[in-house]
Amino acid sequence: MEIRPTTDKDLDVFVDTLHAAFGLFPETPVEGGGLWWSALEMDRCILARTADGRPVGTAATYSFELTLPGQSLVPVAGVTAVGVLPSHRRQGVLSAMMRHQLTELRARGESLSVLLASEALIYGRFGYGPATYTAQLKAPRHKAALAAPRARGEAEVAAAGSVEVLRRAECGEILEEVYDRYRRAQPGALSRPHRWWALRAGQPPVSPAPRYVAVHRNADGVPDGYASYAVESGTLTVDETIATDDAVFTALARFVLEHDLVSKVVFKQVPSDHPLRWQFADFRAGEVSGDMDWLWVRLLDVPRALTARGWFTDGELVLDVDDPFLGEHDRYLLTVQDGKADCVPTDREPDLSLDIRDLGSIYLGGTAPSTLARAGHIRAHHPGAATLADNLFRTERSPHCLHWF
Repeated sequence: MEIRPTTDKDLDVFVDTLHAAFGLFPETPVEGGGLWWSALEMDRCILARTADGRPVGTAATYSFELTLPGQSLVPVAGVTAVGVLPSHRRQGVLSAMMRHQLTELRARGESLSVLLASEALIYGRFGYGPATYTAQLKAPRHKAALAAPRARGEAEVAAAGSVEVLRRAECGEILEEVYDRYRRAQPGALSRPHRWWALRAGQPPVSPAPRYVAVHRNADGVPDGYASYAVESGTLTVDETIATDDAVFTALARFVLEHDLVSKVVFKQVPSDHPLRWQFADFRAGEVSGDMDWLWVRLLDVPRALTARGWFTDGELVLDVDDPFLGEHDRYLLTVQDGKADCVPTDREPDLSLDIRDLGSIYLGGTAPSTLARAGHIRAHHPGAATLADNLFRTERSPHCLHWF
């Protein structure tokens, strides 16, 4: 078997092989674009071929920026389009592609890789751990009145803005600009490169699927939030709500919850700890469902990754990190002071022993080290080690990712 990088000439073969791996057929191109694979970067794709040249596997990465705790922005590889033909599964093709890909990412100087896992059992063995989570929030419209805030200030801020309804085709630049401002402040968020918007590649509101967009503007008329939505059979479904602060989110939520001729409102891609449920006058009006993992993280260079993010508690921690897929085992001293970290190899006794996948899960602050210790995945070598790790890895804001790739 040969694994080799692709060029633009390989696009059709790559797409056909990927779809065959999942038993699907490529969509028919439509005017205005919108094919999800149109944003593929062919110099970051690989094909696995048999000795006689038949393509049997695919994998690719996108070039994104990831927002870390402390609002640091770092380049990150977004793994996508991973598939193996049914005739060649369980023959080592996937493992060979993943090892090849991780080696290439390191050669590019990248310290982090992320993906959305189609199946939760697949990617842990390659060193990826779930790091952000998302859910749906459903509410019957007749019970979904929002209560007046008991703390003063929020109502006045929200009242200072306005909401305008536009069609998706009318507001592409607004969506791109607002999303970019949002993702730069939200830990766990990924960039949406301009070419994604230009090619309309992805899911709504990036894709050309017909949608209405409620655009919120501040008192100066500057767009600072939006909600992309559609109504079908009496249910209003919000694809995503992007807001630069909680007051803007509340204003957009109130707008869709008061939509006429709607019996139910569904908010997709809501952070698990979002306050919207607490804002209903009837607490039971909001039903949380579909709570699931979203962004999975893999560290490729542990010291670089740990020193790139911001920190909010001073302290020291010795991490004994096992990377069985790449056959590596290292021990690091993590020292945090005044929001910055230093991470160097050490021979000191460890505070925690953990798999590289578990380090990926705790990296953005969305999973507490003590949770994984209680689950039997992280070993704490002395009382208080897990609590110390919780305090160090905690963040001021929970990580969340909306972007589909």
